[in-house]
Amino acid sequence: MKKDIHPKYSQTTVKCACGNTIEVGSTKQDIRVEICSECHPFFTGKQKLIDTAGRIERFRKKYAKFQNADEAS
Repeated sequence: MKKDIHPKYSQTTVKCACGNTIEVGSTKQDIRVEICSECHPFFTGKQKLIDTAGRIERFRKKYAKFQNADEAS
C-alpha cells in the first residue's frame, strides 16, 4: 500500500435516533442514523399494515367503465 493516500480507518460509534449505539470500524467519526436494526420494522416484526383492499376497490371503480366497454364488444 502507498503511504498517505488512504483515509484513516478507526473504531467509531453509530448512534440511532432510538438511542441504540453500535461500535463499528469506519473512516468517518460519530455516525448518526435515523433507523437501525433495533427499531426497523423488518427486524422488530412490528410492521404497519397498509389497507390494500381499499386501493383495489378504488382501482376497480375507476376502471369499471373500460372493463364494461370491453365486455360489450
